[in-house]
Amino acid sequence: MIQVNANPAIDTAIKLVVVAIAMFAFVFVVMVPLYDVLCDALGINGKTSGEAYTSVPVAVDESRTIKIQFVATNNEGMPWEFGPSVTAMKVHPGAVNDTVFYARNPLPEAMVAQAIPSVSPARAAAYFHKTECFCFNQQPLDGDSAAEMPLQFIVDQGLPRDIRTITLSYTIFDVTDMASGAVAVR
Repeated sequence: MIQVNANPAIDTAIKLVVVAIAMFAFVFVVMVPLYDVLCDALGINGKTSGEAYTSVPVAVDESRTIKIQFVATNNEGMPWEFGPSVTAMKVHPGAVNDTVFYARNPLPEAMVAQAIPSVSPARAAAYFHKTECFCFNQQPLDGDSAAEMPLQFIVDQGLPRDIRTITLSYTIFDVTDMASGAVAVR
C-alpha cells in the first residue's frame, strides 16, 4: 500500500530545508577552499603572517630594486581617516625599511581599530616580512585624535626575480564593540 501525504505544504517545507542545508554545506565545504585555491593560482589576496618576523643578519642586495606600493582602505562604516605617509618606496632586498601610516578618529568618542594586511602578488607574501607593524595589535584612539602608526619591513632576498613591484594594502575595521576591557587612550 502506498501512503500519500495529504499536506503538500509540509513536503515543500522539508524539501526547502534540505536544499538550504545543502547550499550552506556547499558554500563552506567547497567554495571557501576553492576560493583560496583560485586566489593562490591567480596571485590575488596575498595573506601575510600576523606575527612579527625575526630578522637574521644578511647582506643587502643592492643590485635589485623593488617598488613597494602602499594602499589603505576603510571597511564600510569605519569613519577614520587612514592612509600611508608615502604611497610608494623603492627598496633593496635584505634592507630594513621604515614607513608610517596615519590614522585620525574624527568622532568625539574613543574607538578601537584593527588593520588587516594583504600582499599582491600573492606569491610575494612569503618574501615580505614585517618586523614591526600596527596590524599586529588593535589600535585605540581617543575621540578627535590622531596617531602615526609605524611599519618596518624587509623584502627577502629570495624574492623571485620576475617580481619587481609589491603592493601592501591594509583594510581598517572598527572593532570597538569587540575590544575587551576599557579603551586605552593615546
